[in-house]
Amino acid sequence: MRTPNVVWITLESTRADHTTMGGYARDTTPNLDRIAGASRGRSFRNCHTHGIWTLASSASILTGTVPTHHGAGMENDAIPEALDTVPERLHDVGYRTACLSPNSHLSSGTDLDRGFDEFTWLSADTLVEEAGPRILLKYLRNCRRHGPGLTTDTRKHGTGFIMNEIAKRRIGSYAGDDEPFFLYAHYGDPHHPYHPPRRFLEPYADDFEMDMDEALEFGQYHHANFHQLIADGCPFTDDEWDVLHALYDAEIAHTDELVGDLFARTRELDLDNTVFVVTADHGELFGEQGMLAHLVVADDAVTHVPCVVHGADALVDHDGETVQHADLMRTLLETAGADTDGMQGVDLREETREQTLTQRGAKRTLKNLERFEELNSDFDRTPYHAATLHALRTAEFKYQRSDERAELLELPDETSDVAEKHPAVAERLDDELDGILETDGQPVSPEGREGEFTDAMKEQLADLGYLVD
Repeated sequence: MRTPNVVWITLESTRADHTTMGGYARDTTPNLDRIAGASRGRSFRNCHTHGIWTLASSASILTGTVPTHHGAGMENDAIPEALDTVPERLHDVGYRTACLSPNSHLSSGTDLDRGFDEFTWLSADTLVEEAGPRILLKYLRNCRRHGPGLTTDTRKHGTGFIMNEIAKRRIGSYAGDDEPFFLYAHYGDPHHPYHPPRRFLEPYADDFEMDMDEALEFGQYHHANFHQLIADGCPFTDDEWDVLHALYDAEIAHTDELVGDLFARTRELDLDNTVFVVTADHGELFGEQGMLAHLVVADDAVTHVPCVVHGADALVDHDGETVQHADLMRTLLETAGADTDGMQGVDLREETREQTLTQRGAKRTLKNLERFEELNSDFDRTPYHAATLHALRTAEFKYQRSDERAELLELPDETSDVAEKHPAVAERLDDELDGILETDGQPVSPEGREGEFTDAMKEQLADLGYLVD
């Protein structure tokens, strides 16, 4: 049997505890749950990201290394030229490689397009050319079912439906080929602004007092003002919090439907020898530690993500629940016969993971903290690490350390330092963190690398709420 095809789907901003597999009260991800529950499928209950925002996390997925090693999303904006990427490694063993991305942090601007035979970056400037008239007309016919209806307000239109149609078209073009393929698709709709199709919000409408139109407009308000709202201490009423959760959950539910549709398409094409991976680049904050979106903190709300796999026996049969993306990617490449020299995840056919490492850079953090202080002079930045942060997590504890200080947190509490209560645990995790930073955590290159973002890429990042110079 030939080596398997790989379809890797990364969902934006999707936290594990808002998914069906995560035990959430709302059935937001029935399709992912069905895929996980099928023969040759499973979910991992304890998957934690390497980074807390798209660039660092995506770079770790596509290089199989930790953030301080590849540097992107830490102090740099692009991966170093010396670092081999996953698509390059797969291309070397005969794979066709393709990527779909609606986020400029996963683009030629960060060199994360390197190694893909076909790279599709979706933006207002590229949408018509990349989708083509047939898919665009199909979206227009379905713009109420999969979008906000007929409106010229581009903030309210997601890319999910169009990207899913492009993904189905791409997979269809590979059917019958002798070469295996690797398709990496980044689904952006769960990222704020939260403006789901109304049919996904309607089931939750009884859970808040606003009417539907007010709720949808409140999602736009949250997106346009989230820096100010953080600076002011997240001053939401109970009903406003209920609305934000409902909008976010509806976005996840819509994306889940699209992913289920793509999975069904691979089955229709008789692509049975296809590995399907669905996870997220990071989660989302709703007031945890005084934050919104996915900024500054390495709270479980932003590091704990869903992880569903199907068709990869090496992953499905793994005797453990704790994984990181580099583990999944390294194991897949090992089974495909690709070179994994320099990749840092564990081979899940042979090892289990006892702890996870999430890292968060200082460059973007400082920019955000300074912005909060500009917006509100009363904003208190003292609870937050401004320097590069490392968070080593076990089943019971999270040990956080930067050049400023260290603290031991006894989960699920992520605000109280219990190092004095558990000094042996703090010392052990401190030593283990030292060992990682002295080995895997060392930069692959001492030279910093700036991103090469076009004006269109910068505009897209600004539209998503990033502070762009």
